[in-house]
Amino acid sequence: MYRIGNGYDVHSLAPGFPLWICGLKIEHEKGCVAHSDGDTPIHALCDAMLGALALGDIGNHFPDTSDEFKGIDSKILLKEVCRLVALHGYRLTNADITVALQRPKLAPRIIEMRTILADIIGCTADRISVKATTTERLGFVGREEGIEAYAVVLLEKI
Repeated sequence: MYRIGNGYDVHSLAPGFPLWICGLKIEHEKGCVAHSDGDTPIHALCDAMLGALALGDIGNHFPDTSDEFKGIDSKILLKEVCRLVALHGYRLTNADITVALQRPKLAPRIIEMRTILADIIGCTADRISVKATTTERLGFVGREEGIEAYAVVLLEKI
């Protein structure tokens, strides 16, 4: 049996914050304004995995009103989501993630991002796709005011 889930996340960008993307700290003059570390693609991935099993969303499990999750490394959140998925008898077959960000260019770091995510999830990197795109300077992403990420996952019963 297979289950499909999709996820979406968005964060505003501002000077003085770190920029975490797929578990990797990216040097840039702006970073994500968030309760956690603001790793937008990991948040979208968590939502996709939770959604595939109708387990709610990341905010249900890790509320941004809780001091417990203030500044938390999103890799920890992903690890916990993977634990929940396994408890329900599923594992990730594959994930496809799209990051929309005007700058900086992410292409040189994508293989590293895929490896980090695969290590957390416990699968091979060929099961994780990370793509980056700009919005051709349109909208809040194009104006460099924010970042958005989309994720689609396929989970299989184990």
